[in-house]
Amino acid sequence: MHALLKIFIFSALAGFALSVKIINGNKTKENSMQYMASVQSNKGHICGGFLISEDFVLTAAHCGSPTHVILGTHNLNNVDKTNKYPVKMCKHPDYKGVESGNDIMLLKLSRKAKLGRKAHTKTIKLPSQKMKLKENKKCRVAGWGWTKSGAQETEVDLRDVEVPVINLEKCKKEWKNNIPENVICAGGYGTKNGMCQGDSGGPLVCDKQAVGVVSFNSGNDCNYPNYPNIYTDVSKFIPWIKGILKKKKC
Repeated sequence: MHALLKIFIFSALAGFALSVKIINGNKTKENSMQYMASVQSNKGHICGGFLISEDFVLTAAHCGSPTHVILGTHNLNNVDKTNKYPVKMCKHPDYKGVESGNDIMLLKLSRKAKLGRKAHTKTIKLPSQKMKLKENKKCRVAGWGWTKSGAQETEVDLRDVEVPVINLEKCKKEWKNNIPENVICAGGYGTKNGMCQGDSGGPLVCDKQAVGVVSFNSGNDCNYPNYPNIYTDVSKFIPWIKGILKKKKC
């Protein structure tokens, strides 16, 4: 089993797991999310990610040590050497585990991504540092992860689902304050929709911007509703991201 799928135990609250498939979603429309990346090891898909420049994919730091990403396809059986990009990791320097936050990582592509209609690949915009999301804002999350708890296998086709933003104070209360700083809560609690094992690293997309990175859910349990799903808040890491994109290295 991939390390991503192993159960992670919070030091203060046992039973909360890394989250990696889309629950109660639908197969993504062709060419609608061309920024999506499948983050992979030599054994296959381990996480989602998203293309933010010709040189970099953004994903979650807890996704281990990927060797490459797949771009330009929603179907992981439809891959050839033109879709495959070896990568170098740029984990956030303060990342020590999902319980401490900073669950964000840039992957430097070995060559520039081919963009455009023929390549079925494009970048997605990031939010500003001043971004403020309203409660119940409707956003979307996508991934190749499990479609139900215990499925054990990731999906071949990309799927996505609409999820509402949850007030951060309400989210903290539900989690008994056992969540890190700089996160967004959306889906899971109070809805039948959310992410599951295999979706980690993928984007939370609001108004055509990637505002969050899938980080974790509760207890490896995707039989919603339970606890709010947790995403790394991209807006809080814009200076770090821009610095690396400018230097084109970690």
